[in-house]
Amino acid sequence: MIKASFKKYTLQFKTPSGTSRGILKTKDSYFLILKDSGKFGIGECGIFRGLSIDDRPDYEDKLALVCDNVQKGEQELYRVLEEFPSIQIGVETAFRSLKAKDPFHIYPSKFTNGKSAIPINGLVWMGEASFMKSQISEKLKQGFTCIKMKIGAIDFKSELDLLKSIRKEFSVTDIELRVDANGAFSSSEALEKLKYLSDLDIHSIEQPIKQGQWQEMARLCEDTPLPIALDEELIGVFSEEKKKKLIETIQPQYIILKPSLIGGFQGSDSWISLSEKMGIGWWITSALESNIGLNAIAQYAFSKNSLLPQGLGTGSLFTNNMDSPLEVCKGKLQYNTNLKWNLKNIIIQ
Repeated sequence: MIKASFKKYTLQFKTPSGTSRGILKTKDSYFLILKDSGKFGIGECGIFRGLSIDDRPDYEDKLALVCDNVQKGEQELYRVLEEFPSIQIGVETAFRSLKAKDPFHIYPSKFTNGKSAIPINGLVWMGEASFMKSQISEKLKQGFTCIKMKIGAIDFKSELDLLKSIRKEFSVTDIELRVDANGAFSSSEALEKLKYLSDLDIHSIEQPIKQGQWQEMARLCEDTPLPIALDEELIGVFSEEKKKKLIETIQPQYIILKPSLIGGFQGSDSWISLSEKMGIGWWITSALESNIGLNAIAQYAFSKNSLLPQGLGTGSLFTNNMDSPLEVCKGKLQYNTNLKWNLKNIIIQ
């Protein structure tokens, strides 16, 4: 008989990390732990305060309800958790983990056996121009060929100058540049800013304007001089009908899938299916989970056989992340089978 429990865990950033929504110093997560016949399964419920649709006062009550009703099984629990996408992925991962031969190999593959790696983008956080420049230099030294830079927190001219300085040294064949505005541009100024960015051979821009403005975003996607990727726009869109309406209305060039924010693996599958029918590209991104959640999302991403660099380079951001076989090497995320998981007696008791 399966027994379930959950535990809160607060991740500490090594360096306070800036986004257009403010400075992040800590990040809460919850671990769902299943035990049955001497085996255990673990899944991360990676709530993102201020961004997750399920950042609600009854979040822990819902986790307790999951634990009390664990005998109902994965699919029934997933179905009743529609408004709690970060718990949905925790449930999916924990049940897969419990059933797996190795609880950390939820999608066994050439990735988990160390034979293949996942190309990822190097993430550059917002801050003073000098801080952002030093991050860029570090990413290039580390062998990244795709860099994602968050913009929208300092003045646009400084951000543009930074991007220009990269392009002076590295052509589009050397470095793929992605930018993420996190909805920082106003509808009236967005197109003009996109024109400036397009001169620098930018691969794509994520969420140039705030989500929820479907008509404005649709016009932007139609007129844009560079590809637009929807990110926050997908959060809180639950039904298949509304997903289809959003995709058909906006017709973006790309969508970005953060499984913890959009209903886990099943939610991501439904977005992928809809976008591929319309010829819309996609990639998968972690949302500041610990290595438990990152591991699950990376294995899922590998199973999808995407050729684009994924957004899975967040594991090294925290001082108190658990030791794992996940490593970033030469711009790729790999699973080093010589390294072991160490949960530091925090989670499994």
